[in-house]
Parts: sequence; C-alpha cells; structure tokens
Amino acid sequence: MQRRTELLEIKCPVGVTQNVIGGKWKIVIIWQLKDGVKRFNELQKALPGIRQGYLTQQLRELEQDGLVHREVYKEVPPKVEYSLTDMGNKFLKVMDKMFEWGIEYIDFIRS
Repeated sequence: MQRRTELLEIKCPVGVTQNVIGGKWKIVIIWQLKDGVKRFNELQKALPGIRQGYLTQQLRELEQDGLVHREVYKEVPPKVEYSLTDMGNKFLKVMDKMFEWGIEYIDFIRS
C-alpha cells in the first residue's frame, strides 16, 4: 500500500510508468510472460544474464505494482507460477509499440 501511495505522489503519468517498469529486467520479464504462465526456472532460463535474487526482486516489485500475479501451489517441492494480471496485459499494448520502435531504431542505427 505504501508503494502505491509513493507512486501517486509522483503526479506525472509518465513518471509513474517509468517508476513501475524501471529496472533492467522488468520490461523483459513482462515480455516473457506475454505468451502465458511461466515458472520461475523458465523465466530464469529465458533471461540467462539475470541473477536469481534479482529476478526474485523484480518479480516481487511487478507483483506489488499489480502487473504480475504469483500463484503458489502447496506441493513438495513448492511450485510457483507467474502470469500477467489484467493491468499487465494492458501494458502489452505499450510493449507492442516499443517493439515496433525498436525495429525502426535498429534500422536507423544500421544505416
């Protein structure tokens, strides 16, 4: 709850967005979850440069901000799955535009 209060104090929608998705891996984590539910190990394999502790931290922040849902199954060993929330899925529209811009920018820097 304190996190959401802090975000509301920013008062600039772009600043709020930057704060929520800021972090080296958050956007890539969201992009990995766009196709559906993934377990922690699947995410870690898809992001080979990320440390386990940092992936955990980024997922917790995305969960706290309401973009990612964490489902824990009472099994041995514990099974944890991550998926996008409705708000996370809405952010995919922004991600699609970022993807398009990225393609254009790659072409620009190659020329």
